[in-house]
Amino acid sequence: MTGRAATLWRRVAVACLAVLLVACASPDFLRPGAPRDAVLRELGPPYFSSALPGGGERMVYTTQPMGRQVYHLDFDAQGRLVRRDQVLNFQNLAGIPAGTPVEDVRRFFGPPLRVEQVARFDGDIWTYRFLDDMNTRRFAHVHIDRHGVVRKVMFTDEPDPRDWPHF
Repeated sequence: MTGRAATLWRRVAVACLAVLLVACASPDFLRPGAPRDAVLRELGPPYFSSALPGGGERMVYTTQPMGRQVYHLDFDAQGRLVRRDQVLNFQNLAGIPAGTPVEDVRRFFGPPLRVEQVARFDGDIWTYRFLDDMNTRRFAHVHIDRHGVVRKVMFTDEPDPRDWPHF
């Protein structure tokens, strides 16, 4: 390999590593009082943001499709972090009432791991992966009818690949 080719490959590898590190960024390190601009520099743009009462802002960061966390970062009117919550949990998912509009689900939980259809339900099923209270890997299946309304939420365990047969 020529010197030019080796340099090019090194640059590509460094760029790929930088992308992976940014993709793995998590707000776990953030503390109350962190300035909004610093959060944006550290984490990049949120999946979604919305206004809060009193002039504040909520920014939503998700680790889906491969992660198991969705964070709500709430800022006051001065742009200081006042609250950080990981909301992708059993309590919040089980608390989605039937009749909830799909856009409310998207704003609260972000995009799902996958969207699929099954023969016995006329609509989409949004699947989120999360850890339950016992740290068990689970799936939440949010059934959304053709009119964009939640009909039910069901839960299953996420299979452990170590349990799969090896041929």
